[in-house]
Amino acid sequence: MVASACSTAEAASAWNAVEATSAWGTEIASTQDTAGQEKFHALGPIYYRDADAALLVYDITDSDSFLRVTKWVKELKQMASKDIVMAIAANKSDLVRLKNIDTQDAVSYAESIVTNLFVTSAKAGTGIDDVFSDIAKRRITREEKKQR
Repeated sequence: MVASACSTAEAASAWNAVEATSAWGTEIASTQDTAGQEKFHALGPIYYRDADAALLVYDITDSDSFLRVTKWVKELKQMASKDIVMAIAANKSDLVRLKNIDTQDAVSYAESIVTNLFVTSAKAGTGIDDVFSDIAKRRITREEKKQR
C-alpha cells in the first residue's frame, strides 16, 4: 500500500491518494482528513455523502476524542450510504502509558457497530497499513456481493 502523508496542520485541506492491493484486488481512493477539528464538522456531509468508507481516528490519551468518534458514527449512519465501510483507529499507541481509553471498551464499541478497531501509531507508522488494507478488503467484498 502507498499513502501520501502530511502534517496535522496541512491535513485540514489535504487530499491524499491511497492505493491498497491485496489478493482480493486493488482499491484506489482519495482521502480527506479534517484532523477532527470542530471547525470542519459542518463540512462533514460534503465529504461523506458519497463516501464508500470512513476511517474514524481517536487519540488513546484523550477520552473526548473517543466520544467524538461515537458522534461521527451516529452522523455517518444517518447521512452516509448504508453500505459505508467504517473502521476505527486507536491512535498514539506509542503513548500507551498515557492511555485514557480502555481498549476492550473500544473493541466492544467497534463490534457493536459491526466494524474493526485497529491500534495505530502515526508517529511510529504502525498499524496504518492494516487499517487501509482492511477497509479495501471489505470494500471489495461488498462490491463483489453487489454484483452477484
